[in-house]
Amino acid sequence: MIRKAIADIEAKYVRKDVPDMRAGDSVRVHTKIKEGDKERIQIFEGVVIAYRKGGTGSTFTVRKTSYGVGVERVFPLHSPRIDKVEVVGHGEVRRSRLYYLRARQGKAARLHQEEGAVEAPPAAPQG
Repeated sequence: MIRKAIADIEAKYVRKDVPDMRAGDSVRVHTKIKEGDKERIQIFEGVVIAYRKGGTGSTFTVRKTSYGVGVERVFPLHSPRIDKVEVVGHGEVRRSRLYYLRARQGKAARLHQEEGAVEAPPAAPQG
């Protein structure tokens, strides 16, 4: 009885526009930032190093390097503070948690892109 009531309440807050993403993907997260009485959108772009599923408690961790310093943010997936999440590219990884990227710097911290991740425009017809 209580579980059904909790599930009904949580169902109102579940996002429907969640993109298909996994660890290793490059994402652009549009976050709503409140400054005084104004609100603006700030973009945080990086690599998903962890993705935790769990209903409305789902979170994903995004890591980027800013001015030579690694920055990580944990975003609640169903938060109203998140405007939208764009998947920029898919990384080719073999594990679900990419915490080893914390110890890497420069080119070693980059992930290989999957084949076919970037779609080329169709070729013009000959003739």
